[in-house]
Amino acid sequence: MVNIPNFLTVTRIVLIPVLVILFYIPLPYGNYFTMVFFLIAVFTDWLDGVIARKLQQTSNFGAFLDPVADKLLVSVVLIVLLQINPTIWLLLPVIIIISREIGVSAMREWMAKRGSSAVIAVSFKGKAKTFFQMTALALLIVGSGDVYSYHFLFGLLLLYLAMILTLWSLLDYVKKISS
Repeated sequence: MVNIPNFLTVTRIVLIPVLVILFYIPLPYGNYFTMVFFLIAVFTDWLDGVIARKLQQTSNFGAFLDPVADKLLVSVVLIVLLQINPTIWLLLPVIIIISREIGVSAMREWMAKRGSSAVIAVSFKGKAKTFFQMTALALLIVGSGDVYSYHFLFGLLLLYLAMILTLWSLLDYVKKISS
C-alpha cells in the first residue's frame, strides 16, 4: 500500500546507500554532510509515525517495514563507523546493538509462528535508547576518523549509554514475551 508514511519509510532505506557514499567521499566538511543526511533519515522515522497516526494511514506493510528500515539504518551506520574507526571501544557496543536487533527480530518471528502476534508497545526505555543511540551516531559520524575528537568521545559515551539501555530493554522484551 502506497501512502505517505510508507513512502517516508522507503525514503529512509534509499538514504542508506547515500549515507555510505557520503562517508567515503573526501569532501570538505563531508562528515557534517553525512550527519545531516543521517538526521534527515532519522527525521523520516519520526515523521512517518506521526503522519500514520494522524491520518490513520497505518498498514501491515508499514508496521513490518518501519522497524526493518530502522535496523538497517542503525546497523549500516555502526558497521561503517567501525570500519573507519576500528577500535575495541567501538566494537563492543556495535556487536551488542546489532546482536540485540537480530535477536528481537528472531523473537518476533518466533512469536508470529506460535500465533502470538501481539505488538509490544515501545517503552520509555526503548524511546530513551533510540534517542541516545541516534544522538551518539550523529556525533560519531561528525567525529569519525578522529577517535580523540570531542565529538567522537562524547558520541562513544552516549553509545555506551544506548548499549546499556539496549540490554535493559532486551531484558524487558524477553520478560514480556515469556510471560
